[in-house]
Amino acid sequence: MAERSTAAVDVADNSGDEPLTAKADQSTADGVAKNPEQDTESNEAQGSGGTDSPEKASPPELHSGHKLAKRYRLEECVTRLDGFSSWRAVDEKLRRAVGVHILPAEHTRARSVLAAARSSALLGDPRFVQVLDAVEENDLVYVVHEWLPDATELSTLLSSGPLEPHDAYQMVSQLASAMAAAHREGLAHLRLNPNAVLRASTGQWRIRGLAVNAALRGIDSDTTQRTDTEAIGALLYAALTQRWPYESDAYGLSGLPKDVGLIAPDQVRAGVHRGLSELAMRALANDGATASRHESACTTPEELVKAIGEMPRIRPPEPAFTAPPEYQRTTYQQGTYGRTAPLGATQQMSTPPPPLQSRTGKALKWAVSALLIAALGLGSWQLADALMDQGGKSEDTPHTQTTGDTDRGRGAEKPASPLTIEDAREFVADGGAQHPGDVDKTYDHNTGTYWRTRTFNEGPEIAPFKPGVGIVYDLGSAKDLATATVGLRYAGNHTTVELYAADSLTPSSIESMDRIGKVDTTGTTARVKLSKQVKTRYVLVWLTAVPSSGPDSETYSQAGYKQAINEVTFTG
Repeated sequence: MAERSTAAVDVADNSGDEPLTAKADQSTADGVAKNPEQDTESNEAQGSGGTDSPEKASPPELHSGHKLAKRYRLEECVTRLDGFSSWRAVDEKLRRAVGVHILPAEHTRARSVLAAARSSALLGDPRFVQVLDAVEENDLVYVVHEWLPDATELSTLLSSGPLEPHDAYQMVSQLASAMAAAHREGLAHLRLNPNAVLRASTGQWRIRGLAVNAALRGIDSDTTQRTDTEAIGALLYAALTQRWPYESDAYGLSGLPKDVGLIAPDQVRAGVHRGLSELAMRALANDGATASRHESACTTPEELVKAIGEMPRIRPPEPAFTAPPEYQRTTYQQGTYGRTAPLGATQQMSTPPPPLQSRTGKALKWAVSALLIAALGLGSWQLADALMDQGGKSEDTPHTQTTGDTDRGRGAEKPASPLTIEDAREFVADGGAQHPGDVDKTYDHNTGTYWRTRTFNEGPEIAPFKPGVGIVYDLGSAKDLATATVGLRYAGNHTTVELYAADSLTPSSIESMDRIGKVDTTGTTARVKLSKQVKTRYVLVWLTAVPSSGPDSETYSQAGYKQAINEVTFTG
């Protein structure tokens, strides 16, 4: 079971680089363009600078069915230009679809592409598409990346109209925070466009092509943060107006009218959210925004994140209420037995039968009345007799009050009380840590915060690859421990939680501790009840099996075997 690393790798999308976008192809859901023809760069359409195209090397002679590293089987060539090609392939070892960029080792950009892929793979942010491999082998350089068949490009989303304000707000928030994290690690994108932004089926926005796509195209910039910030502003502008904020048409979007300059989105389209319109101008103009507000420009992703945080939160639209259909009585309830009454006809109510008026009927009524009177009399007599017997017994029996050992024992039982957690630390028995900076979120009395494991490719058991993952808790002093309750985020095939009594907050090994409890659960709460009370100061909550769960945008985790702990409580 290998832990997943997350990173970004872009593809060589062709559309949007020239005004001749009618001849440019559209990308697939993972961002790979389908046009096998070569294209050229256009700085005007992109809105950002690039370097001159280097001398091109001959593309390698590859074909469908060719295997790389005896593992990646090429299926379909989706892009071939500038001496490199992009393919849809199959990882036969893990039996999943992947994307591959291939270029000759002697290509003038081969070294920069390889370095960019390896650098972006270290970022570890699931908001970017993952780099799975970056190899130089047999005179080829190839980069293997995620294939996202369930994701949709922004350019495809905008083909049916602009985004709702809440969707546009979520998009710019996630893009800005992701790029801010990338720039803190010294990584830039330089080719952010509607084909480089994907929305997953979970609603999470993801970015492809961090560093790699610019390296494939030979693009560089002296102002990387400003370039990426302006690109985010252009994406927000397009999401609000369904127009590209430059004069040239690009990415299937119409450009702005000639000779009018850059005008605010709320002046291009009616009903545009005012706050988002000003935010787009602050990021896009980069030298002062709308004339009405004169807000300062945002020249870095960090400044854009701060500006978004100062905006009022945009809530999702209320779901439309559909009135239930009007209740209609069935023909059976109407008493017609399947015959529908003519329109406008008045329903006739059936006349109830008359009461018993014959001589036999009167006799029956008198007999029933006599039986009722007799039953009442017999019942009254039996009740009175029972009360008299009870009264006699009460007078003959002396009154006593019992205060035996049983009652005293019940009063002496000590109720379970919660134990205070003073400190906690992640315990790493083997391999790398999970998320040691989040352990305090497991006892902050807030079930909305989490410490989570990394995502594993296989499971549920972790043991063949790691002994387990978990956290050691400090109770402040040695205390009697009776139960531990662990709140979990993911339900599924099963989670195994074990408890160990440790000798310190940083025990040397799992073998140096005593196991004091274990439980399996398929739900989101694991309650470990000790068979006997144990006195200890340090307690290890140890996970040895985790369930399989889908992608989670809230914790920025991919689909796979994983678990998250939101709250741990101990009682003694």
